[in-house]
Amino acid sequence: MTYTPDDQRYDAMRYRRTGRSGLLLPEISLGLWQNFGNTRPLETQQSILQRAFDLGVIHFDLANNYGPPYGAAEENFGRIFAQDFRPWRDEMIISSKAGWDMWPGPYGNHGSRKYLLASLDQSLKRMGLEYVDIFYHHRPDPETPIEETAGALATAVHSGKALYAGVSSYDADQTSAMVEALAEHKIRLLIHQPSYNMFNRQIEDRLLPLLEEEGIGSIVFVPLAQGLLTDRYLKGDIPAGSRAATSPTLSSATITEAYLVRARALNEIASNRGQTLAQMALTWILRKPQITSALIGASSVAQLKENIAALDSAPLSEDELAAIESHAAPLT
Repeated sequence: MTYTPDDQRYDAMRYRRTGRSGLLLPEISLGLWQNFGNTRPLETQQSILQRAFDLGVIHFDLANNYGPPYGAAEENFGRIFAQDFRPWRDEMIISSKAGWDMWPGPYGNHGSRKYLLASLDQSLKRMGLEYVDIFYHHRPDPETPIEETAGALATAVHSGKALYAGVSSYDADQTSAMVEALAEHKIRLLIHQPSYNMFNRQIEDRLLPLLEEEGIGSIVFVPLAQGLLTDRYLKGDIPAGSRAATSPTLSSATITEAYLVRARALNEIASNRGQTLAQMALTWILRKPQITSALIGASSVAQLKENIAALDSAPLSEDELAAIESHAAPLT
């Protein structure tokens, strides 16, 4: 059956301006990090992407090594895009990144010009696209001069293979250096993609004020702390198939009594608001005006809809923010 988007897709979603630019992003964007590789049925991926677009989620975030295996998320997205979304390409924001390991040898990782531009070409081929809207350097590379990395991002933009340049996981000093390096090429740094959630608040001290000062947008990843800010682990066990049980990026050792005390307390605050813990965590993220969008993952349509429903709730009150504050700190 031919996919036709919902005519009402823009009615409910809210959009925020990306720094001082003309680009608007939905307050919730969809990342294809761990749920769009070859271990998930393509039909499930297709259903999630279709429903996201129907709900006004026009931003889809990928990277060269998303899978598993590496490259699979872009390949699967490319198949679905060709079948369902190509007529609506001009309504979509599609991003990719390079900076982590992708292929063997010295030119399949980090921040060299050779790696970044080769990776972008490969990403475009996998997705069947002429350009991405945003191309990010995925992480800082202390061994490559930032001028070289910036030059590669500038080439991507000047060549038309990317419309905007971004960075991910840079600290404040590294971000300032990239702003200056890109300015030499007459390009503004559009957006930063940092990690941010109730258990990881490092960006509040220096990075968020810098982004506001420079007019740079931000889209935060792991806003739910890889599932720690959901109801998945509140009973103290680790469900089969959960990220703590299967993913190398979240250890089961994280599910400690100290974590459970804090997560259950936050869940009670959320319940009193009529929200799930995940929904409140997203509402909390979006309280910051410097945040353009929260980047969620989704393994099902139901999970996607639950998270997007966070936008239906009232902002957190001062009393609620104060109650959250005592529990929103790094896990030890």
